Amino acid sequence: MNDTLASQGPPVNYSLDVFPEAPATLEAARAHAYSQPLAEIDVANPKLFHADTVHPYFERLRREDPVHFIESPTFGGYWSITRYNDIMAVDMNHQQFSSDAALGGITINTLARGALPMFIAMDPPRHDVQRRAVQPIVAPANLRNLEPLIRSRAAAILDELPVGVEFDWVDKVSVELTAMTLATLMDFPQEQRRRLTRWSDVATAVPGAGVIDRAEQWVEEMSECFSTFQTLWYERAAGPPGNDLISMLAHGAETRNMPPHEFQGNVVLLIVGGNDTTRNSISGSVLALNQNPEQYQKLREHPELIPSMVSETIRWQTPLAHMRRTAVEDVEFAGKRIRKGDKVVMWYLSGNRDDTVIERPNEYIIDRARPRQHISFGYGIHRCVGNRLAELQLQIIWEEILKRFPVIEVVGEPERVYSTFVRGYRSLPVRIPQRRAA
Repeated sequence: MNDTLASQGPPVNYSLDVFPEAPATLEAARAHAYSQPLAEIDVANPKLFHADTVHPYFERLRREDPVHFIESPTFGGYWSITRYNDIMAVDMNHQQFSSDAALGGITINTLARGALPMFIAMDPPRHDVQRRAVQPIVAPANLRNLEPLIRSRAAAILDELPVGVEFDWVDKVSVELTAMTLATLMDFPQEQRRRLTRWSDVATAVPGAGVIDRAEQWVEEMSECFSTFQTLWYERAAGPPGNDLISMLAHGAETRNMPPHEFQGNVVLLIVGGNDTTRNSISGSVLALNQNPEQYQKLREHPELIPSMVSETIRWQTPLAHMRRTAVEDVEFAGKRIRKGDKVVMWYLSGNRDDTVIERPNEYIIDRARPRQHISFGYGIHRCVGNRLAELQLQIIWEEILKRFPVIEVVGEPERVYSTFVRGYRSLPVRIPQRRAA
């Protein structure tokens, strides 16, 4: 198995030094975005995401060139699809726009020799049968069974938080709750749950950007991950079918004989999909409410808005900034000719700020008339299989927060990750002034 992984290599193998520095403020970014030649706009600069100043570049592309091509020195030529309805059209058209790992997979930064296969990086019918194998874990009945467990854990986490001192919300709350949930879904030892968090971070890391130092480290750490899960696979396959993701794959009629590199890919998908996205939305909710104090006050006065706030947070945060497809034939699309083999990137982050579809999209409004009108979970056959579980965790944590704390204060700038794919946080300094009276 490790030989397979070593020949595959990490999904990213470049230096941040090749990218220009990002403007430090939105005002500077807007001036730069509208002053440089349109043809030179490259939104796949991880420094723009780290600085959170990418939005003006997307704004200009949506207005002037919503299907935009650039030849990137790092990622090669790629098309940026930036409008909401165009993104939906690509996402639904798997006949012409493929997710197949053999063609490059689902992220912009996959190396030319291909990506690890996983069911999200497959087309029908392979995609459908593998997705079906794990879907029972997030069926409504199973979510009802999980809800009291998630709530008890959320309550315990919040009850242990310090009052009156600064701490890192990402580490103490967002990572902790989602790691517990993911460990339960995988029947992974709870005492080792932070290994899942580490592997999730490594899986999408840019070497030299604070998680791993070199590409070889990716192979070393992910080899440990896959060896661990291969052992679990053999154990689960030898036992009776269980209600966990590994057992479901090991016993599924269409998945029990999958080759090791395919299992590796699905492990990455389940770890990142079950961990990164939800934890970054939990952190993003605290940040968004602090940046919009009138919305925070509205939430305190009307806790019945929590479900709407959760959906608005997922739109505003857009925890996965993009998904990539590969054209399998020449396509006339929105007035442009996309050639067979071209890389096509659907920028969900941009689509969620499209003012031709979403009213006042740059504002965080927790009582929108249509709060679920977003594409953070994707669209069509690849819509996130765990979207309801993600919403459930956010809803529960905020129901428990409002019972305990009048306010959670962000007391410093968040540290964001260097990634064009996962839009996330490494840390978020907060302080809780006081608890509610019993």
